[in-house]
Amino acid sequence: MQSKAEQSFRILKERIMDGTYGPGHRLVINQLVREYGISSVPWRESLRRLEAEGWVEIVPNVGALVRTFDTNAWQQGLSLLARVGGYATALSAPHLTKDDLAAARLLNRRMGEALAAFDPAQFGRLNREFHELLASRAGDDRLVTMVRNEWARLEVIRKSAFWYAPGRAEASLAEHEELIAIIEAAADPETIETAARQHELRTVDAVTRYEAGLPRSTNGYGHR
Repeated sequence: MQSKAEQSFRILKERIMDGTYGPGHRLVINQLVREYGISSVPWRESLRRLEAEGWVEIVPNVGALVRTFDTNAWQQGLSLLARVGGYATALSAPHLTKDDLAAARLLNRRMGEALAAFDPAQFGRLNREFHELLASRAGDDRLVTMVRNEWARLEVIRKSAFWYAPGRAEASLAEHEELIAIIEAAADPETIETAARQHELRTVDAVTRYEAGLPRSTNGYGHR
């Protein structure tokens, strides 16, 4: 049975992630106590934990606010995921089963269907599931949790970078297939880590260049 602190933390995090408590929303402890019937102490503990994880900002004389994310926050988050996710994928690769890779291919096909249906929200959710699956067998619970938390944080930003940077969605699908193929071929860890890292960095590069009105990169991590 979950403690009151765990219950309150789960409630707040789920409400932030599903948009019930959107960016800038003020989380008032007295209101939470009345709404959920949980005393104030667990809510205070949960808000401190959410602040430590980057979901909430506690402002003096104002209280706890759901953090407002912007493009820079998204770019920083995905750049971090490129590093930790690439490393986790490389560690996970030797332990991924045929069923795991078949599931990854199915997720990628469903992403293609979401793209054809112009459904960016579904495309983003499936993309997150794809990458979390490939990193899930890294053998390091803290690393895997870090990857999942960062994907969850990016989901809250609700920025569909693939639609924001024209052509990036199609390229991402092809890169997913390439990543699965090199994992199946038992490539060395450095090759897998580099491929996974560059895949995410290409998205950062595409969005950054689109916003700046620059031509698409032809070298470095922006190479197509």
